Amino acid sequence: MIQCKRVYEQADAQDGYRILVDRLWPRGVKKTDLAFDEWCKALTPSSDLRKAFHSETIDFATFSTEYRKALEQQKEEGQRIADIARTQTVTLLYGAKNSEQNHARVLADWLRQL
Repeated sequence: MIQCKRVYEQADAQDGYRILVDRLWPRGVKKTDLAFDEWCKALTPSSDLRKAFHSETIDFATFSTEYRKALEQQKEEGQRIADIARTQTVTLLYGAKNSEQNHARVLADWLRQL
């Protein structure tokens, strides 16, 4: 099982293996205060793609398509995470305010398909 959760939400036992999937460390969170098992920068959107989406240069549909193309280059890393999710819950941690249209949701869908 793969789920998504904002880094600002409280960790709980059902989270399982917690992976931070933001390229930048989340604002206002001390590294010692965040409960996470790994920080996987390899599966995060590129800086250019992230900036284009946040500046509304591209819409979410275009962002998703471009991000999925980039993820195909990281299939081995994605498979590693998908394999973990076969044995335990994996929670993808993200800092974005929008809980519906963000890279963690796209990543979770992509990982489920591996």
